[in-house]
Amino acid sequence: MKNLKHKVVLVTGGASGIGAATCRRLLDEGCRVAVTDLAREEAQRVVEDARESAGEAAAWALDVSDEAAVARVVAEIVDHFGRLDAVVSNAGISGVDKPPHEIDAEEWSQVMRVNVDGVFFVTKHAVPRLRDAGGGSIVNLSSIYGIVGADDIPPYHASKGAVREMTKVDALFYATDNIRVNSVHPGFVWTPLVEELAERSGDVDSFRKELDGRHPIGRVGRPEEIASAIAFLISDDASFMTGSELVVDGGYTCR
Repeated sequence: MKNLKHKVVLVTGGASGIGAATCRRLLDEGCRVAVTDLAREEAQRVVEDARESAGEAAAWALDVSDEAAVARVVAEIVDHFGRLDAVVSNAGISGVDKPPHEIDAEEWSQVMRVNVDGVFFVTKHAVPRLRDAGGGSIVNLSSIYGIVGADDIPPYHASKGAVREMTKVDALFYATDNIRVNSVHPGFVWTPLVEELAERSGDVDSFRKELDGRHPIGRVGRPEEIASAIAFLISDDASFMTGSELVVDGGYTCR
């Protein structure tokens, strides 16, 4: 993809699933990638697995719900790589699967701290660094559940709707800084988060079959397919895209 080589990219939730696939894709494109995650050892494993790639990687432990930690890690990444060109806010949790009237305040707040506050904190502390670099790209992971409703995991739906709208507002604020801000809206992708939902159901095989059937294309997505969309938005091939919501869902939202 156009002008990805040597870009410095911060990826949150980079140790597994879509985050890890994104790190691998960016490294294959020659990027320098900061792999951040609560799971420091797993993040380091992504770095070690990428040693034969065209890019360069380093790992940091990061809780995106902790603003002080976000500020510190962003500064350390810039010190390590010399600049910051792009951010992928991927870290997220699914939260409880209960009707809204049964959810307590802490269960609700836990999802918002990670999925919403985390995106805000990363954007807040990355923007000055992107300005220093002359511009850049922010890609926020929302979801089809930021576009359509379903009768499950209400805090997750609310959080991903917030990320969708935050993306559009931030795109307006930072367009004149040459910072593009876009969101990606995956359908169901077989990641640890979705596997957790499958395990909660009590019948993983039936859960997977039912999920496959929700997508007109006939299956759930693969992390690598979402990573390709993210890499595109970071690249200069997407230079006229900001405030966009890129839906990668196997046709889920067509219905």
